Amino acid sequence: MKWMGALIGYFIYRFPGALLGFFLGSMLEQARMGSLNYGSSSRGLTKRSFELKLLALAAIVIKADGQIVAEELRYVRNYFIGQYGELRAQEIFQHFNQEIKKESQSINALGADFVQGTVYATRVQILHFLFGIANADGQVSPSELSKLSEIAKAMRLRINEYEIIKAMFVKDTDQAYKILGLEPQATVDEIKKAYRSQAKKYHPDRIQTQDEALLKGAQQKFLQIQEAYETLEKVLKIKQKRRGGG
Repeated sequence: MKWMGALIGYFIYRFPGALLGFFLGSMLEQARMGSLNYGSSSRGLTKRSFELKLLALAAIVIKADGQIVAEELRYVRNYFIGQYGELRAQEIFQHFNQEIKKESQSINALGADFVQGTVYATRVQILHFLFGIANADGQVSPSELSKLSEIAKAMRLRINEYEIIKAMFVKDTDQAYKILGLEPQATVDEIKKAYRSQAKKYHPDRIQTQDEALLKGAQQKFLQIQEAYETLEKVLKIKQKRRGGG
């Protein structure tokens, strides 16, 4: 039913219709109705405005590579229904389909709204959430990375902030160094200093929100920072042993 709804919606309203059709179809398939449990993540945005603008950013990321991927739709669906409950999620998507789809969504305009209406730490969590959407199908494509970079700039996130979150989703041999914002030539003292700085910055207690999903994102990043530090500790110990043996 959900895929039929998405297909019908796509032919009628293109992507917004597909998105709405998928979610409404999914809701009809499920008997359990969740309850609203919204924790304000913003300083100036209303609850409805925050929800719709977050969905607009999610739609931009999903459309970035020119195709609608089921895993990415499911990722967003699970977030909104799990966070706001099925009834509230249905209201959000209906409003989005009726009003927001009429407008061309501007990354710069959306970014400016989040800059004005949310604290910096919340915007970091939003970027992490958007990376999660892009990675829902198992990989983050170059076109998705390009859009995510645009969004990060529009939300006035520092370049190293983007690179750190990117390193959590895009794997390479220097991932641990990148998560800590370091070069592979970093010294022991530099690694320890970077770890303390990153752990303090990304500690969940610093996130001014009751939004469970955003808090979960902060906890994941915090754990990844700890894992990166532990990885580099092992690398450094191996290097020290080799020097001692030589």
